[in-house]
Amino acid sequence: MEDRWLSVDQIADHLGIKRDTVYRWIEERQMPGHKIGRLWKFNKQEVDEWVRGGGADDKRRQKYPDKKER
Repeated sequence: MEDRWLSVDQIADHLGIKRDTVYRWIEERQMPGHKIGRLWKFNKQEVDEWVRGGGADDKRRQKYPDKKER
């Protein structure tokens, strides 16, 4: 059952981050997710590939020093 869609809480747990960080990464770092109605759902493989590709890397923030954390 590896193909199931994960919720915000489940993907946050998988990545070891807080749910607020998931929402921030969707907005600021284009974290791959799919909105179904009001809910965000995530494909674990897509998110893992995004992380491996540097999507969650803090060094990316250095390119935009004016962008502040919320």
